[in-house]
Amino acid sequence: MIPAAIGLAAGVAGTVISALTHKADPQLETALTKVSPQAQQKARATAQDFEAMFLNTMFSQMTTGLKGDGPFGDTQATGVWRSMLTDEYAKNFAKAGGVGVSDEVFRTLILQQADNAGK
Repeated sequence: MIPAAIGLAAGVAGTVISALTHKADPQLETALTKVSPQAQQKARATAQDFEAMFLNTMFSQMTTGLKGDGPFGDTQATGVWRSMLTDEYAKNFAKAGGVGVSDEVFRTLILQQADNAGK
């Protein structure tokens, strides 16, 4: 139940953030014409993976001081489980739109590739 709610919240947050920050970017539009669709797809996947890694680090730092509770208590297994859970949260947040890091990474990658294609 909680992972579904987090995924929904991430999707809504991503949609709101994109609606608020989406502006026409003529420089990016021009660069996209110089980069192949395959390279664009790879850049998008790389940017999303980078954002997931960033979010995972952020979520891990947020849960560092938490102690285990419930039937498992404060064990090493709880720490492993929590790290896997934060990894999944990060991937879902990034896939749902994230916090905007992947858009900037994608833009930078595409601009660099377009610049290299022109040389």
